[in-house]
Amino acid sequence: MGQKVRPTGFRTGIMIDWLSHWYANKQNFSELLVEDFKIRKFVKSRYYEAGISKIRIQRTPEKVTVFIHAAQVGKIIGKKGQEVDKLTADLETLCHRRMEVKTIEVNRPEIDPQLVAEDIANQLQRRSSFRRTMKKAMDTTMDAGAKGIRIQMAGRLGGSEMARTEMGMTGSIPLSTLRARIDYGFAEAKTAQGHIGIKVWINNGDYLTPQEDSDAANAQASKVPKKPTRQGKR
Repeated sequence: MGQKVRPTGFRTGIMIDWLSHWYANKQNFSELLVEDFKIRKFVKSRYYEAGISKIRIQRTPEKVTVFIHAAQVGKIIGKKGQEVDKLTADLETLCHRRMEVKTIEVNRPEIDPQLVAEDIANQLQRRSSFRRTMKKAMDTTMDAGAKGIRIQMAGRLGGSEMARTEMGMTGSIPLSTLRARIDYGFAEAKTAQGHIGIKVWINNGDYLTPQEDSDAANAQASKVPKKPTRQGKR
């Protein structure tokens, strides 16, 4: 029996930060935990088409701040900020607390595993071939600069009578290496034959040596003049 660990949960508190920032005593902990779940479920179901990657929640005694990472923040903000104001009011009605909503744009959705999984789910719901969809998603992610990608689908693929699991992998996915920047995403495709689960792992490099920093360091090193060679005594 396979013993699998979610990569983001494996690295939380070590290489990546928590998605919820608050402290509570034993009496209020369960209530706030359920409240976080309700907030994420409400925002995700309401703005699913905006391509929400993750939702971070930060609590203070005065207010609750919700950070929404999305590929299309315009759908959440709305015209002149009307939509985000409406969302803030609805969240305050849901939680009975003072809320503040902030949006953060995901610049490269091709290497975000949650957005890749949701895009595959949308294509499968439009009756696209699962093999062609898987191959196209892997090629797009690798072309965007990822080090590796792994996609796993489970369900009645292609309308078959019996459910099965198909997997495709390109590049390197070191799941046991903590310093590897492995992200994970999951989505479900609601087809006429039944639900199809999609899991996506994407390797975006290394936490200790970010690509941007290494490029900047290489560019800086190329500007440093070389020392003149020492001439021997004649």
